[in-house]
Amino acid sequence: MVSLALQKTPEYGDFRILRSQELSQGRALRELAQGDNRLLDIANVATSVEREVFLTPVPVPVDGGLLGFRVCVVTAESLPLFEDIHSLADLREKGIRIGQGSHWPDTPVLIENKIPVITHSRYEILFGMLKNERFDCFARGVSEVLNDLGVENDPELVIEPKLMLAYPMPSYLFVGPEDLATAHRLHLGMERAIRDGSFGAFLQQYYAAAVSTLNLDRRTMIVLENPFLSDESDNLGRQTLRNLRWRLELLGR
Repeated sequence: MVSLALQKTPEYGDFRILRSQELSQGRALRELAQGDNRLLDIANVATSVEREVFLTPVPVPVDGGLLGFRVCVVTAESLPLFEDIHSLADLREKGIRIGQGSHWPDTPVLIENKIPVITHSRYEILFGMLKNERFDCFARGVSEVLNDLGVENDPELVIEPKLMLAYPMPSYLFVGPEDLATAHRLHLGMERAIRDGSFGAFLQQYYAAAVSTLNLDRRTMIVLENPFLSDESDNLGRQTLRNLRWRLELLGR
């Protein structure tokens, strides 16, 4: 999406995109907040009030709002634990423990909804914790879970087939607090891409396969509250929840 947005704004000049070294979310956001651009200039992460205060957001959901739709990565032998779950009350009653990153904004959302959460600062460690039964479900965004399992390439890990957690959780591009020029360029480029249809084509290219493979339209959706969003982001997130069926139909074409 960064490349598409920059391509749509040639009046700002040439650009070059380089992938940064691997950083945890917490480290990446601290580097952005410092504003010295030593390690990175742009990060794509879920938003929160705190992040929008200390950084500069580009308030357009990069993945069309799909990050707030989560499925469970589980061990194959634990699948029976998820049978007969149809609601948040069922999830709580079964005592399902969910694994998440320490610095991810999903963690306080799950805690606020009275779901037990086990955390670690390193994303890759969480898969081992799941296999060691430290928790029952590693909740991953529908736009990222297939890639996750492809990278892990572990036959012990599977996607639970019937449930989907859903909460307002827009994923934005963020830049440093003083880097307004980059924020303006990205925002303008994304708005142009929305208007000319290339944003929709981007979503189709990168996320349609996941929507189809995960059978999202046939899953039981368990809706959670997210009280940690700004008013603007909350409105965007709730609009995504309301328009879920339309988005699935769009990506399923």
